Amino acid sequence: MNLRSPKLFGTSLFDKFFSYLDSLQPVDRVIFGTLLLVFLVATTYNFYVFARGFLVEVPVSGGTLIEGTIGSPRFINPVLAITRADNDLVALTHSGLLRLGEDGTLESDLAESITISEDGLVYNIIMHNDRYFHDGVKVTAEDVAFTIGLVQKASLKSPLRGNWSGVTVEVINSQELNLVLENPYAPFRENLTLGIMPKHIWQTLSDEEFPFSQHNVEPIGSGPYKISAITRNSAGLASEYQLELADDYRPDGHIKNIAFRFYQNEEEVISALRAGEITSTASLSERWLTELDREKFNFTSEPLPRVFSIFFNQNRNPVLRDESARKALNLVIDREELISRAVNGFGKPTNTPIPAEWVDLESEEEPEKTDEERITEATQVLRDGGWVQNQSGRWEKEIDGASMPLVLTVRSANGVLFEKMASYLSETWQSLGAEVTFEFYEQSDLVQTIIRPRDYQALLFGMDVGRSLDLYPFWHSGSREDPGLNVSLYANIAVDNLVTQMRTATSTEARDETIRRFVTEIENEQPAIFLFTPSFEYVTEKNIIVAPMKKIQKPSERFSNVTDWYINQSGVWPIFVNNDN
Repeated sequence: MNLRSPKLFGTSLFDKFFSYLDSLQPVDRVIFGTLLLVFLVATTYNFYVFARGFLVEVPVSGGTLIEGTIGSPRFINPVLAITRADNDLVALTHSGLLRLGEDGTLESDLAESITISEDGLVYNIIMHNDRYFHDGVKVTAEDVAFTIGLVQKASLKSPLRGNWSGVTVEVINSQELNLVLENPYAPFRENLTLGIMPKHIWQTLSDEEFPFSQHNVEPIGSGPYKISAITRNSAGLASEYQLELADDYRPDGHIKNIAFRFYQNEEEVISALRAGEITSTASLSERWLTELDREKFNFTSEPLPRVFSIFFNQNRNPVLRDESARKALNLVIDREELISRAVNGFGKPTNTPIPAEWVDLESEEEPEKTDEERITEATQVLRDGGWVQNQSGRWEKEIDGASMPLVLTVRSANGVLFEKMASYLSETWQSLGAEVTFEFYEQSDLVQTIIRPRDYQALLFGMDVGRSLDLYPFWHSGSREDPGLNVSLYANIAVDNLVTQMRTATSTEARDETIRRFVTEIENEQPAIFLFTPSFEYVTEKNIIVAPMKKIQKPSERFSNVTDWYINQSGVWPIFVNNDN
């Protein structure tokens, strides 16, 4: 048998193919070649589309985040930072013992472990042994003790001093220390996010020299990013900071460079964002956010641990001692409409002193109601409570032996936000037949002459309870008098016990259950009307992907997981994806 080799057989096929082409007319060859080209292109494209369906997009290194903010930094220093620019740059250049994790809980940063004694008084901290400042010096327990000591110095006037009052620091060795409290206080963990400063750089400065040191604007920290360059204007003020990823912190961070540019006002910031001069900002209020095209930008929105409320002082107006009056004033409010008019929809409604979406209160959602339905329901509550509406529409009731009209004066701070809220509330309550007057004061005057002496019938104000949801200062009966913050002058033994238990709860589950019981007590007595929780808004260009940010209590905490952010991405086969990331 005459067997042909594969090579000879293949050659014979090609010879026949080319012989066939030679036999074609020139026009036929062009047609055949065109069809063959179309076939090859279509086949290649279909294979590409098919393959893309199996690729996974993963972050890759590259790109520069250009952040725009209002005002130039003065203290990139965890002890003295005050402004938005200060705190943002501190968050990027410094690290604390703990940091905020993606799920809104605190996780390890400089600390390897933190052990709390059974009595809640001693925090034993063991630090990582491989963390360094940006100048190459290792971070030690001495640096932690030094930083806390600076915060506690009265002469430096740190805004954080109150958080560390009565705390004693015991350095055990270079990587271990104890923090000793005078009283157990579970929310104390929040203080451990304090950025740690290098003792070897700052220890030679006197208290007088400290605020004027060049290190305040050219910081050395141990955070995820370090300063690489500073651009100054003709007046010598910084107009731009350039930062680069600190390899010692996390070498696999995706965004290698961040630039900060500083502007005088929101108009300049939004103009820079639209022009592409910056790629992100957290400096725009709701007034300007509505002017941005949502097709061009990503909006990250998270509720803050604050609640705007109307606090009643029942000692100054007998009407407010009437349960039906308080209930009717609450029922008639459409919180969604209030949020729309006051903050252009950038907020979350709440009926409790707990910030919206911070604790699962397991409460049933109320059905939507029209304005007419709210007024009808509130009117019935007043009638059932013994109120009578005269021919002029004014509500009256005999209280403490005297006929009292449903009249109320509310005091608040000057400002567009409070004025918008007051406009809606005044209009709404008047539609019910209540006579309401709003009075506005400068912030300092409101605090000194109105709040401290408790000189108000009702107070429209914001309550900041922090991420730990420490409600003790606002609702314990021992805080009714100045300088306490119980501005409703509320007294309830059960609530006193509950807010005290919250401060010593050793688990989130135990704290949340205590909070639910607390909310039930407040809802039963209604010493205030709770309106809404404002939200933090962060705007980025579409190609910038930020990590989840949950339960942030200040804007700078958006950078807690900045090393997980990315700008560039690439498609890879699933087998090449690192599932640990």
